[in-house]
Amino acid sequence: MWKKTIPVSIAFAVGLFMALQFFVPHRHVQSVVEEINRWTSLIWCAALILGTLSLAKHLSLKIKAKKEGWGYAVIAMISMIATTVIGFYTGIEQGTLFMRIYEFILAPLEATTFSLLAFYIASAAFRAFRARNAEATLLLIAAILIMIGRVPIGHAISEVIPQISDFILDYPNTAAKRGIMMGVGLGMISTALKIILGIERGYLGDK
Repeated sequence: MWKKTIPVSIAFAVGLFMALQFFVPHRHVQSVVEEINRWTSLIWCAALILGTLSLAKHLSLKIKAKKEGWGYAVIAMISMIATTVIGFYTGIEQGTLFMRIYEFILAPLEATTFSLLAFYIASAAFRAFRARNAEATLLLIAAILIMIGRVPIGHAISEVIPQISDFILDYPNTAAKRGIMMGVGLGMISTALKIILGIERGYLGDK
């Protein structure tokens, strides 16, 4: 029983302290917060190492079993080991081999991946903007006005179109975004309270 009571007690104490520190701006409290943040960085580093080992284990098992796509797993494993060794050996400063790999291999690959996502976004938009009902029609009209108003052809057609586009982005869109962010914030608060009070114990391995 104590194996679960102690972690829940620690989570309660730390969570309550981190919530109350915003209301107690004392220098001793702030120094404790800074120390906790340093420990958080250490935990983050440990989690990064654990994630790297987990990825290496997953790739090695896939290569050993020769599952579908195991060739890509070989490339990923070699790349991970090579970049780690190069990073430790040459450093990560500007101009090193590690940074050249990042600038001339990883960055172009990321740009290529994101450019391919544009086609999936266009396909999803085509399916979402079908005028099946009044709401979908309104969404379609708003999307067309925003897209046209964001490109030079919108200014060429009429100066009113960019103004309508700005109005939609500044008012209805902002209101919807704020509503979503408020909902997300309330969800974060409720989740934090469930963890602090010991209602949510998923981090202990409980179902």
